[in-house]
Amino acid sequence: MSKKLISEQTILDAVKKSERVVFSEQGAIVTDAAKDRAKQLNVRIEISKETKSTQTLSTSKQIVPIGTNETIAIGSDHGGFALKEVLKPFLQSLDFNVLDLGTNSEESCDYPDFAYAVASIISTGGASRGIMIDSVGLASAIVANKIEGIRAACCFDEYSARSSREHNNANVLTLGGKTLGAESAKSITKVWLETPFSGGRHQNRLDKISDIEKKRAK
Repeated sequence: MSKKLISEQTILDAVKKSERVVFSEQGAIVTDAAKDRAKQLNVRIEISKETKSTQTLSTSKQIVPIGTNETIAIGSDHGGFALKEVLKPFLQSLDFNVLDLGTNSEESCDYPDFAYAVASIISTGGASRGIMIDSVGLASAIVANKIEGIRAACCFDEYSARSSREHNNANVLTLGGKTLGAESAKSITKVWLETPFSGGRHQNRLDKISDIEKKRAK
């Protein structure tokens, strides 16, 4: 397959088709998120021999093309249910596919069940990124970060959302349904979705996190 933009979703689509090589045409842009996901899922990005180098969306001033049918998994407990229902149509308006993993009402439930579901489906490639909402957001981040390959960040403003993507390549956003208003949550979510990973020295630090995960798994 050949595309002018090789995104994280490109890698996930290839895996779904049991393809382990993604071919990029001359001048293609390969996002850092795509490189990270390819490494995680053992997919090789084959660059045209005519291309000496590949541009990368890596600076904070650049914006990842938002939407384009990327699949976002979303979940909540009862404390985040109302905000989840607000964010679902907002995400769809940005041209995302939304995979709702529950809960389905404001009846009391346990946040670990839903945070685990969101993190697990991202870890296995069923969605590219995820959003999990409980009352404050902290608890769900703790759960999601127990899953290998997940980098969940509880964000409370646009600055923290941007930083979590630029520096940490966060793939799960956790929000507080009782601490954020709907418009603030929308703004934080949009910034988080459109901010690319900076790479460089930050990738070296993520590699150290991966090494820690591997050591703990032994």
